Amino acid sequence: MKPIFSRPLSRRLGILLAPLVLTGCMVGPSYKRPTAIISPKFKELRPAPGWNYANPALAEIPKGTWWTIYNDPILNQLEAQVEINNQNVKEYEARYRSARATINSVRAQLYPTLSGSLSFNRQSSGRGSRSSGTIINYGSDGSSSSGYTPSNTTENTYGMGPTASWDLDLWGKIRRQIQAQVTETQATAADLANAKLSYQAQLATAYFNMRYQDSLYDLLERNVKFYERSYQITRNQYEAGTADPTTLLQAQTQLEQTRAQATATQASRAQYEHAIAVLIGKPPAEVSIAPGALPRAIPAIPVSVPAQLLERRPDVAAAERRMEEYNAQIGAAIAAFYPDVQLTASYSYSGDPVGTLVQVANRIWSLGASATETLFSGGSRTAAVHEADATYDNYVATYRQTVLTALQNVEDQLSNLRVLAQQADEQQVALEAANRAVTVALNQYLAGTQIYTTVITSEVTALSNAETALQIQQNRILDSVTLIQNLGGGWNASELPSKNSMQKDNPFLPSFIQKDKNFLPNDHK
Repeated sequence: MKPIFSRPLSRRLGILLAPLVLTGCMVGPSYKRPTAIISPKFKELRPAPGWNYANPALAEIPKGTWWTIYNDPILNQLEAQVEINNQNVKEYEARYRSARATINSVRAQLYPTLSGSLSFNRQSSGRGSRSSGTIINYGSDGSSSSGYTPSNTTENTYGMGPTASWDLDLWGKIRRQIQAQVTETQATAADLANAKLSYQAQLATAYFNMRYQDSLYDLLERNVKFYERSYQITRNQYEAGTADPTTLLQAQTQLEQTRAQATATQASRAQYEHAIAVLIGKPPAEVSIAPGALPRAIPAIPVSVPAQLLERRPDVAAAERRMEEYNAQIGAAIAAFYPDVQLTASYSYSGDPVGTLVQVANRIWSLGASATETLFSGGSRTAAVHEADATYDNYVATYRQTVLTALQNVEDQLSNLRVLAQQADEQQVALEAANRAVTVALNQYLAGTQIYTTVITSEVTALSNAETALQIQQNRILDSVTLIQNLGGGWNASELPSKNSMQKDNPFLPSFIQKDKNFLPNDHK
């Protein structure tokens, strides 16, 4: 015997009932992206001596691997592990998968709910009978007896069959909820992309800070060697009686202070190395990075018009997607003012014994439709619409503020890089002059025309200028990393999962629904 609801029957039933949903209206506002507060061009985008921005028409930030612009194999190797092993990124990825799974949970409300039942009931009933001509006997104690004979009957009743119910969603409440969840899923995908970009930028920042400590250590070690020679010369003069003890102690103090500064850099370097290990999802004990130098060249970074930030910044894309989400929630709140229409159906058999259960005489079926409407709710539905309107306005303001903050971020880094490029050139001139001053002062001291304090002052000045030049280079590298991050790191909103792709995730949906691109409203695709 074939199942009561065979697959062809359920498919035909779904095809017949689907137009009821497909032709249902969608109450509430259709989504239109609000305008962002944005400028036609960047204020700080102008050339600086020693460094220029790349022409966007000729160069682009490498998509997905923006760090390769620095041409550092070790950095490339480390960055590739962030997306795979970083636990914070995994957390955002799990949130995205959870949001995507919730789409199916919400969307399931659009389709009939089928349930089956199997019941068994055993019932006993008692009856009495008296035969005609019954003789009543009286005993000596006054008791009596009759010919009444009690009898009991037991009945078994079996029942089985399916039932179905379907909310037709004529006003689009469920579809608006689906729209909200789909756009929330897109927003969580943008959050995931933003998290990846953020932790990749953190790793690059920690890496270049570590390289700064390596370069600072090398600078101080070079000065230590220079001060060792100066100290040895002074010691020889002291032993020869041509230098006083104060001069010798000054030379020794300068040497040991510089040596202590070099040693101190190792503590900071170790901390940056530990941070890199955590960012790639490994314990610090498993990560050791050989020393290296801070890059001297700053890569040219293509900078386009501000409007492109709307498509290239994942945080801006996330804020925009949440505007549509809460716009859909307005429609869901408005749908509560309309009747809720449901269809119900049941088909079952009931009988005794089991052998006669599926006979036509024991068949029971029913079809029904109901509409419910809330007549009075104390203003709760109106309040829900006002709340949804206010929440949408909140996210519109959040979106516009996110765009303004993005513009500020880019402008800050553009001005930093422009000013630092000019400062680096000027500092290089100062450093060269300080180094020449050290050579002159040392020669004069050896000739006996200057005291050793002059040499120390010149050397301290030269070392300070060298450290400043290195710090400027460090700031330029870090600002370039931040600028790439603020430009979106080569990401684009087109990388978000499309709404249509997320409509095909549910393996339980009938194929005719999955193939029908018109099933959902235009602003839901």
